[in-house]
Amino acid sequence: MEKSNTQKLNLGLFIIITTLLLITAFYFVGNRQNLFGKTFRISAIFNNVNGLQLGNNVRYSGINVGTVKNITMINDSTICVDMIIESKILKHFKKNAVAAIGSDGLVGSMVINISPGKTKSLPLISGDTILSYSKISTNDMLETLNTTNENAALLTSDLLKITTAINQGKGTLGMLIKDSDMASNLKQTVVNFKTASTNASKTISELKKIVNSINYDESFASVLLSDSISAIKMKSIITNLDNSSSGIDSILSNLNDVVLNVKNSEGTYNYIMNDTALVKNIDETIKNIKEGSVRLNENLEALKHNFLLRSYFKKLERQKRREEKK
Repeated sequence: MEKSNTQKLNLGLFIIITTLLLITAFYFVGNRQNLFGKTFRISAIFNNVNGLQLGNNVRYSGINVGTVKNITMINDSTICVDMIIESKILKHFKKNAVAAIGSDGLVGSMVINISPGKTKSLPLISGDTILSYSKISTNDMLETLNTTNENAALLTSDLLKITTAINQGKGTLGMLIKDSDMASNLKQTVVNFKTASTNASKTISELKKIVNSINYDESFASVLLSDSISAIKMKSIITNLDNSSSGIDSILSNLNDVVLNVKNSEGTYNYIMNDTALVKNIDETIKNIKEGSVRLNENLEALKHNFLLRSYFKKLERQKRREEKK
C-alpha cells in the first residue's frame, strides 16, 4: 500500500513538474512570438527573401521588435512578408522606414532589419506596407569574386608576358631599358630640347627689350609711321632716285657709243685711242660709273623690298600697268 502511494506521489510530482515546464516553454515561445502581448501588423515586398522563414526575428535599429508572421508568394518576382511588431514600438515607426533581409552573423538565421528614414514622415499605422531594399546575396558576392579572380589571373598572365618581353629587350620600352646607347641618345635629345628652349626664351626676352627700348615718339620709325608729310617726301626721293637711275643708264649707253667711235676713227680720236695711258684712265672711269650704276640699282631694289617702302613700289607698279593699258 505504501508502495502504491509512493508511486502515485511520484507520478503526481512528474505531472506537476512537466506541466510547469510546458507552461514555461509555452510562455517563452509565446513571448518570443508575441502571442501574449499587444502587437500590430506591417508588410514589406521583396524580390528575394534569401531563405527567410516564419518566426525569424524582426529588428528595428538593431533591437528585436517582432517576428515574421507570414510569407506569401504574390507572383514569380514578388514576395510579401508579413511581420508582427510590438505595439510599444509603433510610436517610433514612420512610413519612410526601409526593410532589408540580412543574416544574424556569418552562419546565423535570416532576420529582417528595419531602418528608420532619414527625413521626416507620418507615423506608421497597423497594416501599412513599408519600403524594402534587397541586399546582394552571398551567392552573388561569390560569383562576383569568382569573376574577379578569373580576371585577375588573366591580368597577371598578361603582365607576366609584358615583363618577360621587357626583360628580353623586346619592344620600345624593352629597348630603352636594355640599350644603353639609345637611353644615352634620348637623354642627350632631352638636354638639347632644354637648351633650345632656354635659348629661345633668351632670344624672345632680348627682342622684347629691343622693342621696349624703341622711342616711338622721337625715332625715325615713328616719323615714317605717323607723319604723312615725311612719307610724301620719302616717296618723292625714291621717285627721283628711280629717274636718276634711268638717266645714268642712258648716259652709259651714249658713252659706249662714243668709245666705239673713238676706237674706229682717225685723227684726234685715233690719237686718243693710241695713247694707252689715256685709254686706261677712260676705261677705269667708265668701269667706276658702271659699278656705281649697278650699286645704285641694287640699292633701289633693296629699297623696293624694304617693309616700309614695299607698299609704295607696289603702288607705282600698279599705276604703271594702268598707264600701259590706257
